[in-house]
Amino acid sequence: MKAFLFTAILILGLNVVFAQQKKQSEIQTNSRLSIEYYNAKDYEKAIPLLLEVYKVSRNSYYFKLYLTSLIELKRFEEAEEQVEQEIKKQPVAKPEFFVHWGYVLKAQEQTDGAQEKYQEALSKIVNNKGSYLLTANAFLQWGEYEFVKKTYLQGRQVLPNKPFHYELARAFLYLRDYGKMMEEYLDLVRIDEKQLPRVQSSLSSAMHLDIDNGLRNNFRGQVLKRIQGEPNVIGYSRLLIWFFLQDKNFQGALRQSIALDKRTGEEDVQIAQLGQMALNNKNFNHSQKAYEYLLGKGGGSPFYTHAFAQNIHVSYIRLTSEFSENSLEAKNLVKQFDSGLEFLGYNPATLHLIQEYAHLLAFYLNESEKSIEVLKRGLKIPLLKPEQTGLLKTEMADVYVYANEPWEATLIYSQVIEANKKNSLGDEVKLKKAKLGFYLGNFSWAKAQLDVLKASTSKLTANDAMELSMLIGNNLNLDTTAIPLTMFAKADLRFFQNKSEDAMTILNGLEEIYPYHSLVDDILFRKSKIEIDQQNYSKAVEYLERIINDFSYELLADDALFLLAELNNYNLGEKEKAKELYKQMMVNNPGSVYVDESRKQYRELLNQFPDKEKETENQIFPELNPDEL
Repeated sequence: MKAFLFTAILILGLNVVFAQQKKQSEIQTNSRLSIEYYNAKDYEKAIPLLLEVYKVSRNSYYFKLYLTSLIELKRFEEAEEQVEQEIKKQPVAKPEFFVHWGYVLKAQEQTDGAQEKYQEALSKIVNNKGSYLLTANAFLQWGEYEFVKKTYLQGRQVLPNKPFHYELARAFLYLRDYGKMMEEYLDLVRIDEKQLPRVQSSLSSAMHLDIDNGLRNNFRGQVLKRIQGEPNVIGYSRLLIWFFLQDKNFQGALRQSIALDKRTGEEDVQIAQLGQMALNNKNFNHSQKAYEYLLGKGGGSPFYTHAFAQNIHVSYIRLTSEFSENSLEAKNLVKQFDSGLEFLGYNPATLHLIQEYAHLLAFYLNESEKSIEVLKRGLKIPLLKPEQTGLLKTEMADVYVYANEPWEATLIYSQVIEANKKNSLGDEVKLKKAKLGFYLGNFSWAKAQLDVLKASTSKLTANDAMELSMLIGNNLNLDTTAIPLTMFAKADLRFFQNKSEDAMTILNGLEEIYPYHSLVDDILFRKSKIEIDQQNYSKAVEYLERIINDFSYELLADDALFLLAELNNYNLGEKEKAKELYKQMMVNNPGSVYVDESRKQYRELLNQFPDKEKETENQIFPELNPDEL
C-alpha cells in the first residue's frame, strides 16, 4: 500500500512538473510571437498574444506594447476599458496605470483629460523610492519627459533623504536642459564620489548628441565654477580630468592631474594611465611630461621604476615615428638606454627596452655589431621563456638582414620558428623568413611559404602573407624576366633596412622603366610609407588617394584607405576627415582586417564629432533597467 501511495504521489508530482514546463514553453512561444508581430506592425495578431502574456507574467512591458498596438489601430475605447479593469483589480491603485490611461486620452487629442490622469498618477504615488521610480518610468516609456521631471521633484520634496539627483539629471537630459542636468550630476558627485563612473557614463552618452558643443561648453564652465567654489570636493577635479581625456586634451588633463596630485599625493595611477593614453594617441610630448612628473617625485614613488622605463620607451617610439635623419637625437637616446638599462638591469621586465635599444643601434646608427652584443647579453638572462628568447632572437635576425648577412638571419629565424610552434610568434617569424626569401629573389620558395601562412590564426599575419603571395603570383609570370619584381624586392629590402632614399631611388626607376606594370599600386603604396617616414605627409596622402581612386579593385585598396585615415587622425589633425574614412572602411570593406580598429577609432571620433543626423529617442534614451528599481 505504501509503495502504491509513493508511486501515485511521484506520478502526480511529475505531472505537475510536466504541466508547468508545458505552460512555461507556451508562455515563451507566445512572448516571442507577440514581439515578432509587434515589430512587424501586425498589431491585430500581436494584441491577443500580448494580453495573454501580460496576464500570465504581469510584466508591464507587455501591457505597454498591448496598449500601443490598440492605439495604433485606434481602438481607444478598448484600451481605456482594459486600463480601467486593471485598476479595479488592484487593492491599492498603481499610479503607472493612470499614466497609461492619460496617454490613451492624449492619443485621442483629449489633452485636458490626459493632464488630469497624469496629475492623478502623481497623487497616488506611495511615499517610497520604488513607487516614484516606477511612475517616472511609466512617463518615460510614453515620452512624457516633463512629467518624469515632475515625478522626481515631487519625490525630492516628500522624501528628503532621496534627492533623486541621478534620475533628475536624466530627466533634464531628455528635456535638453543641459544646465540643470549638470547641476544635478555635480550635486550627486558632491554627495557621493563613488557615483563618478555612473555620471561619466551618462555624460558620455549625452555628449554623443552634443552637435553644437553646447553641453561641452556648459560642462566646462560649471565644473570650473564648482572647483573654485568648493575646492574640497575632489570629485569635481576628477570629473574635469575625465572630460579633458574624452576630448583628447592631454595638456589640460595632465595639468589638472598634477594640480590634484599636489593636494592628494594619490594620483600616480591616474597620471601613469594618462601617459599611456597620450602615447597610444601618439601625443608623445604630454606622454613624456606625465612620466617625467612621476620621475620627479623620486625613487620613493611606487611608479618610479615604471615611469623610468616608459620615459625611455616613449623617447624611442617618438624618434622612430618622427625620424628625420637626426643622428644626434639618436645618439642622445643611446645614452638614455645605456643609463636606463644600467639602472633597471637586464631582466625579463626590461626585454622590450633591450629589443628597442638593439634596433636603434642597428637601424638608426648603423652599429650592427654593438646591437648584436646587446641582444646576446639579453639572451643570457636566466629562466627566459621560449617566446621571450624568441623575441630577442628575432630582433637579432632582423639585424643580420640589415647587415646583409641573410644566411645568418635565416638560421636564427629557423631556431625561433622551431621553439615557438604553439604560439603566434612562430607564424610571425615564418612570415619574416618568407619575406627574406622574397628580398633575395627566391620568389617561388617564398610564395610556397606564404601560401601556408595564409591560414595563420593571426589575422594580420595571414593578411600580410596573402598580399605578398598575390603580389608574387600576379607579377612573376607577366614578363619573360623577373626584373620588375626583382627591383621591387630590392626596394622592399632597402625599406626594411631603413634606407628610405635608396628604396625611393629604386622605386622611381622601376616606375619610369615600367610605367604600365601591374606593380604600380604596390609602388605607390611603398612610396607613401617612405614619405610618411620622412614626414612628407602631403605627398603620402597624394599617393594613397591615387591608389584609392585609381586602383580600388586591387588588394591594397583597403590598406591605403586605413593608412590614409590614420594619417588624417594622428599626423594631419584632420579628425572629421579621419572619421569619414574609418566609416568608409567599415561600409566598403566589411571583410578587411582593419575593420575592428576602424570601428574603434570611428566610435572614439564620433564622441568628439557627432554626426549631424538626428537619432531616435529610443536609441539614445532606453527605458530604465529593472535593476535600477
